[in-house]
Amino acid sequence: MSARLWTRDTAVVATGGHCTKDWNANGVSIDTRTLQAGDLFVALQDQRDGHDFVAQALENGAAAAMVSQVPVGVSPDAPLLIVNDVLRGLEALAVAARARTGAKVVAVTGSVGKTGTKEMLRSVLAPQGQVHAAEKSYNNHWGVPLTLARMPLDTDFAVIEIGMNHADEIAPLSRLALPHVAIVTNVAAVHMAAFDSVEAIAREKASVIKGLSGGVVVLNADLETSDVLAEVAGKTDALWFGETAMDFRLTGVEVGTDTTRVSAQVLGANIQFTIGAAGRHLAMNALAVLAAVHAIRADIAVASDALAEWRPLAGRGERCVVGGVNLIDDSYNANPLSMVAALDVLAQANGRRVAFLGDMLELGPNEVAFHQEIADSASLADLDTVHCIGPLMKHLFEALPEGKRGVWVASSADLVARVNELLTDGDVVMVKGSLGAKMGLIVDAIKNLGDARPLTEAGGTI
Repeated sequence: MSARLWTRDTAVVATGGHCTKDWNANGVSIDTRTLQAGDLFVALQDQRDGHDFVAQALENGAAAAMVSQVPVGVSPDAPLLIVNDVLRGLEALAVAARARTGAKVVAVTGSVGKTGTKEMLRSVLAPQGQVHAAEKSYNNHWGVPLTLARMPLDTDFAVIEIGMNHADEIAPLSRLALPHVAIVTNVAAVHMAAFDSVEAIAREKASVIKGLSGGVVVLNADLETSDVLAEVAGKTDALWFGETAMDFRLTGVEVGTDTTRVSAQVLGANIQFTIGAAGRHLAMNALAVLAAVHAIRADIAVASDALAEWRPLAGRGERCVVGGVNLIDDSYNANPLSMVAALDVLAQANGRRVAFLGDMLELGPNEVAFHQEIADSASLADLDTVHCIGPLMKHLFEALPEGKRGVWVASSADLVARVNELLTDGDVVMVKGSLGAKMGLIVDAIKNLGDARPLTEAGGTI
């Protein structure tokens, strides 16, 4: 973070709050566990009331705390920025941070691939200027304003991830970000518990254009709902990507063991580039990234070269070697589209191919069918063993050919102690499931079998 990200005076003007003690902050935090000395601590009320942690934050070196009242046990003379509502105060900081920056801002939304696309943009824009991007998957009602409030003054490019799990959530967040470019990676049957159709999800995703001010929207041309995206976009300037797109057209994909070679026609010109990870779906994300790079007038050639150095994050397809086992950690989240894409990646691997699959959540009334249909995935023919975790994944387990079935257990905790007996040297292991399925426990159990090393450091391929 740049020094003096917020001063008492700039924060007071932004929020309309009041504070009698002077302070300067070089960061913004909502969590005492990750707070850095000099941060402004924002006492949000979420699963816990942040006011309960203000004293600890100040003891840990927080420059000040944004609160709606003086917390119990904290002196009124402490550096407290008092506002009427802390979340509204954080949003006010976001608005002020966005207003004072000269950065080109890209917003990323979609049913699948938001975080990977955001991280690709971070990587390809880094050689071209100072990049500020959301941490992890900070894409909700507090994650977006927190990301904006943390944006340094010298930012050249900002990448803001925007998610949703209910209607009318994306547009307000887009209006906070005021992006120059908005990407919709794709639309799928995700969060169906809150929507009555995939078309409704498409309309919600496309509402990201509500924050555009004379900007460009980047849209997927290969979806069943692409016409819905076009309808919502209306007269907004649009760039389309995909196999059927005219602007950024995918013309060829060669998926290797740990890279993806892509051929494309970009605005009429033929190009080739390499992505530093395996997956056909990554080629589509990369085209969306290059379209956004073009829209903000950055250098496409520099960006396409930089894609070779991009690697997935932990839980998002990160690869490592643990003893004699190759691990693909895709444990952070799952839905039918991303599950099939992940299995396609595993099917390309060299070795005995083993999948640990956890429940896909928030799929609505058709959740059983969505799990059963994974058994129809063409890539399953190339897998050796599929272990299933959770009550919903039991339906996939029962739909699998007997020769593919490993074990089924009710929860990831039930399988942790058995991981060692289910794996052998030379195995390539994919772990995937929704966050609520706690598949990270399986990943940790595998990593505890030996010294986990990044694939590149281990000098191997999968």
